[in-house]
Amino acid sequence: MENTKVLLVEDDQEDAVLTLRALNRHNIENKVYVVRDGVEALDFLFCTNQYAKRDPQDMPELILLDMELPNISGLEVLRRVRADHRTQRLPVVILSSSNEEQVIVESYKSGANSYVHKPTDFAQFMESVRELGSYWLASNTAPARAGLANSGGIRQHFN
Repeated sequence: MENTKVLLVEDDQEDAVLTLRALNRHNIENKVYVVRDGVEALDFLFCTNQYAKRDPQDMPELILLDMELPNISGLEVLRRVRADHRTQRLPVVILSSSNEEQVIVESYKSGANSYVHKPTDFAQFMESVRELGSYWLASNTAPARAGLANSGGIRQHFN
């Protein structure tokens, strides 16, 4: 799990696979770690339970967060990420199938950096993910954090 660049929080395996495929297809060769629900996302970020031995300095450079997650919602994950000094500045992009105005507003009020509606069209989905990866991992300048290196490769984890 060293040098994880992207934490993808996605309960739908098909959407997770499509997202990983889009990142690979567009040569965005960053390390991606996939978790399946809100509890696992928080455990990963805060190095608890099954991730207790994970290096707490190895924070992702980007969180791609689905809103509709089992156990703890994406919105609650976002709120907890923003409430903790260790994670409050991590870029969080909501990647959701919901296009409801209230959900979008709540996401931004809770600290989302961006909200992207998941296109249902395959080509549009692939392009959307490519643009996300290109902007957040190549163009965006984020504050420096210790413990992050620029090595590539995608790491998947599905329970």
